[in-house]
Amino acid sequence: MKELQSKLQDVIKSHQQAFVNVKRSEFIREAVANKECIVSANGALATWTPSESTGRSPKDTVVVKRAASEGNIDWTSPNNLPITEETFDMLFQDGLDYLASKKKIYVTDRVIGADSSYALPVKVASTHALAQVFADNMFRPVPADIASSIYAEKGFYLVHVPYEKLNPERYNGRLRQMPNGKASDLVVAMDFDRGLGVIIGSAYMGSMKKMLFTVMNYLLPLEGILPLHCSANEGSDGKSALLLGLSGTGKTTLSADPTRALLGDDEHGWSEEGIANFENGCYAKMIDINPKKEPDIFEAVMHNDDYLNHGSIIENAMIYPNGEFDYYDDRYTPNSRASYPLSYLKNIKVSSVAGHPTTILFLTADATGVLPPVSKLSPNQAMLWFLMGYTSKLAGTETGVKEPQATFSRFFGQPFMPSKPEVYAKMLGEKMEKHNVSVYLINTGWSGGAYGVGSRIDLPFTRAMVNAALNGDLNHVEYVKDELFHVNVPTSVPGVPTEILNPSNTWKDKAEYTAAAKKLAKQFSDSFDKSYGSQGIDPIIIKECPGK
Repeated sequence: MKELQSKLQDVIKSHQQAFVNVKRSEFIREAVANKECIVSANGALATWTPSESTGRSPKDTVVVKRAASEGNIDWTSPNNLPITEETFDMLFQDGLDYLASKKKIYVTDRVIGADSSYALPVKVASTHALAQVFADNMFRPVPADIASSIYAEKGFYLVHVPYEKLNPERYNGRLRQMPNGKASDLVVAMDFDRGLGVIIGSAYMGSMKKMLFTVMNYLLPLEGILPLHCSANEGSDGKSALLLGLSGTGKTTLSADPTRALLGDDEHGWSEEGIANFENGCYAKMIDINPKKEPDIFEAVMHNDDYLNHGSIIENAMIYPNGEFDYYDDRYTPNSRASYPLSYLKNIKVSSVAGHPTTILFLTADATGVLPPVSKLSPNQAMLWFLMGYTSKLAGTETGVKEPQATFSRFFGQPFMPSKPEVYAKMLGEKMEKHNVSVYLINTGWSGGAYGVGSRIDLPFTRAMVNAALNGDLNHVEYVKDELFHVNVPTSVPGVPTEILNPSNTWKDKAEYTAAAKKLAKQFSDSFDKSYGSQGIDPIIIKECPGK
């Protein structure tokens, strides 16, 4: 099991110029000197990735399948693509060979997880210094008590070679076949059992982040800890909340609240002790960012500082010759992003841990314009929406996605949840019941019509709905049942125009609204049948599915 880890260690030790755990400023200096990025007017680092890697590449993300552990993974999911151990070893060796051939390599030791009892040590070895600035932004420093972690001896080793390509002929029949009949020349590969990962040909930095999230999502349920694709924050009363949602639904934006201390914006674990952030930073979408509506995120990225002290990385955003950004220009990609440490935000909880949540918000960005902007969910309704994980996949978050598409991603994170669905669902249901958690559905998508006709729900209104859910205001209002989508819609929310709470009120043509709503409900029903038809889901939960 340790053979490939030892090979990586040997490459690092024998390399003539291996920058191992040097200061953050030294990694930044190297990244600029190597022309991996440029320094913008405010001191942040700007970089651009090849057009084929401006987002994740799910079809090139693969997992080793072996007899000893294959029963832990849901191989029926289109996101769990199997490869053999032999193929992985070839990939890892190619990655090692690329590292050894470079004039310089860059190495960091970090951990994933703010709770030291289950923090995962991670060694990242890359051909690029900018990758280690990203790792420093996103992954946590090694704590003094790391020896107490259940993963202290296991760890995870990641070889990162973003700008090289695989030899397609070497991998024909082993990796995804492209339209030209040859194998893909990029890969994001994981071996859970041996604690190994390799990325070749994908310069999108989110590939590193999401690989480590997927690894945690596999490991933690085996230890009775629930991993969730969510942001988390805590009020002054000590009560915490989780916000679950796919990319583009508003987790980062809505969790950055000046009145609540942020634990993290994307990935958390829920143990018997409470919740804990996996990460050290945030990875925020920057397209169309408005400093008046999202001041905390904007300031975290765009504050002025010497570049050696700054280190926020802005990927794939328009920049002018004077070094200033235009976040409203999406010609290169709608998926421009920025990574920055949590410490750049004004209101965070430094420990990134909290007690058990009292409120959970499910976020969806409905591009059809038919879902209510806020609904309260009963326990059975909450389980149904957790199983379905509906949103509209927004342009740019994955390679090839140009227009919003209705998608059902169970647990609001199916691509990163490799275990069997009943594992995550059972754990969440038990925790919600044990800790008496209130659950709400927040639609951050469109109102007054579908995408292209209606408009995105105003962020101040969405924030008002979120605040009402978190501070208990929604416990004191009347509700009406939406009989089509089986959710409970409030008749009033402080600070929100009453007429927008019922989406049909915002459509000019009521017949078009009804047709669009029935179409989406049928998509729910069809997707549920396809995903869970024969898996023995409780009939009480099934009845809460739209279209049923």
